[in-house]
Amino acid sequence: MERITAPDGAGIVLHSTGDGPGIVLVHGGGVTINEYRRLAMRLADRFTVHLYNRRGRADAAPRREPYTVEQEIEDLGAVLSHTGARRVIGHSYGAFVVLRAALQLPLDQVVTYDAPICLAGHGLPTAFLDPAEEAIRAGDIPRAMAIVGAGVNPQSGASKLPIGVQTAVCRVFLRTPIGRTMGDLLSMTLRETRQIQEHDGPAEEYAGITAEVLLACGAKAAAYYAEVDEILAGVLPRARALRVPRCAHNAIAIAPPRLVDPIATFFAATPAPRAPR
Repeated sequence: MERITAPDGAGIVLHSTGDGPGIVLVHGGGVTINEYRRLAMRLADRFTVHLYNRRGRADAAPRREPYTVEQEIEDLGAVLSHTGARRVIGHSYGAFVVLRAALQLPLDQVVTYDAPICLAGHGLPTAFLDPAEEAIRAGDIPRAMAIVGAGVNPQSGASKLPIGVQTAVCRVFLRTPIGRTMGDLLSMTLRETRQIQEHDGPAEEYAGITAEVLLACGAKAAAYYAEVDEILAGVLPRARALRVPRCAHNAIAIAPPRLVDPIATFFAATPAPRAPR
């Protein structure tokens, strides 16, 4: 563990494991790096994996206000500069951060898993934001969590249940360690989702990404992740989409071989030459 400095002077605590070429992992919303340690361990025999908590959680510095995704990009840039890594993995909101960063930062290879992007009417649905924020203002975290869960996971059986039943389930979930973490971070997660919404636009906005990109999603995750990946794969000059069988949104934390192996193979390969621009 070492401490580095962000451009605004805030500290970033870097947790690194393994040996080999460097990979930086950018975690999703509502969680910390703890949920990615199994993935890091399973890559550590071939790569050095660098993890850091994004601001506002665990050992990270507080966020600057007003919050924007640019703060995430600045912090990721500091980590890349310190480690010399040019490979990144982003999961969920972390995948959104990584794709926005790839428009600005020097990256060779990028892996996204379940990227929640809004692409001119395609991708992440955001209708849940207003009622979820209203529930948080009312102090009803279980209801807010139920609304978010149904909104971002419309394919799940739980999303078809009455909202009262979903709320009761979330109330029980909030008693677990991961549930407490997600509940504590829920307001922050919604603010991150607002950033995704505010960056809604045509897929062509991402055409300037020159890194080689593996756009992965879980076959058991919401269908809009695969939709986004296919759209981006048609626009990014060096990208391909991968739908991983029997994997849900949280598969990256479970880190089964059917997900880890394609990621490791992608990073182990020499990046294909960039096309002349």
